[in-house]
Amino acid sequence: MVWVKRGRIFEPSGNVDWLVSHATTPFALPLGNDFYRIYISGRDTQNRTQIGYFETDLSRSGSIEHLTEQPVIPLGPLGNFDDSGVNSSWVIEHGGRLYHYYGGWHLGTTVPWYCYIGLAISEDGGRTFEKYSPAPIVGRGRYDPCLTGTPCILIENGVWKMWYYSGVRWVLEDGRPKHFYHIKYAESNDGIEWTRDGTVCIDFEPGEYAIARPSVIHENGRYRMWFCYRGDVYRIGYAESDDGRAWERMDDRFGLDLGPDDWDSHMIEYPHVFRRNGQLHMLYNGNRYGGTGVGLAVLDE
Repeated sequence: MVWVKRGRIFEPSGNVDWLVSHATTPFALPLGNDFYRIYISGRDTQNRTQIGYFETDLSRSGSIEHLTEQPVIPLGPLGNFDDSGVNSSWVIEHGGRLYHYYGGWHLGTTVPWYCYIGLAISEDGGRTFEKYSPAPIVGRGRYDPCLTGTPCILIENGVWKMWYYSGVRWVLEDGRPKHFYHIKYAESNDGIEWTRDGTVCIDFEPGEYAIARPSVIHENGRYRMWFCYRGDVYRIGYAESDDGRAWERMDDRFGLDLGPDDWDSHMIEYPHVFRRNGQLHMLYNGNRYGGTGVGLAVLDE
């Protein structure tokens, strides 16, 4: 399994206020005829993330056709769980509406930040969104005592299945708080109320402390997941499962190396895998947690 890089398809230019820097956690929504709307999380001059999108024709080497001047999912009101940032994660269609699951950030005191999962819904095909609730739909709880974020959702036989990062602890390292999160599983009947039982899908390997942004497909009776994991820097991992709950890591089969260019020479992370023209494609970020933009790779199986 080898991923062939097609290069960087988007780089923040600083021409719009919500996208002064970074373009993290990309998600590709197909619009037809090789045209895609790519949701991204950009940072403003105060380093706050908000969600917008660009549209591109992937058959034309990722030419940018449109970039939103304003965020489609902005910051929440002062004091809400998402008043300091919102990060795109997953978009899924149901009942003629688009459900956009995102991470909402707010700042802390004993630890630097908190993040929980929010939901925004679109009635117009994803051009605009309204937040479902001023509160998170998946906050912290018994099995997720610290953080939740970067959900991936599939709907199968009426069951909504979510893979997400679960923050389990903070520790002081050299006098600074360090977060630990791995990937867990949840289910729902409606995409709103979620049941969690603590099932761990991808756990820490030695030296790891941050495992996030699962991207799952289910084909030919097998679940396949791409995700990012962090020791010194982020890399992308791979796992397979028969039931979506118990997973076997196969990171050595991933097959996408760091690049020779300066945009992804140090780290690769935040994958979104989707099928286009019968072939698997991956959007991902490179250096500086998306500070250098969005790349595209194609799987040669």
